[in-house]
Amino acid sequence: MSLSDRERRLLAEMEAALATDDPNLESRLAGATMAPPRPRLLLGASLTLLGIAIIFGGLVSKTTPLGVLGFIVALSGVLALIRSVGAQTSRTSRPKGARKSFGARLEERWDRRNFQ
Repeated sequence: MSLSDRERRLLAEMEAALATDDPNLESRLAGATMAPPRPRLLLGASLTLLGIAIIFGGLVSKTTPLGVLGFIVALSGVLALIRSVGAQTSRTSRPKGARKSFGARLEERWDRRNFQ
């Protein structure tokens, strides 16, 4: 079931209103504001190593809060590594070409979901 002309026009108006209210919305949703993957890889690796060092420091000094802090730092480093690897694979696999509008992408997803 496709959208009627009125629904398409309302969707386009909503998209335009969102774009005027928050001009950075599309870039934030598309992930274009993320840092390049290489510095994020280095940051993630260094945070992970620092977190492990803090965990060992907490073990040696028998200070539980220090060990918990080290775990949190190491976990954030691992998450940064995972996100940077994901950003690299998504950038390389995306075909180069003209970007579709938000409404066109939504309509395409709707059609795929309903007609397959």
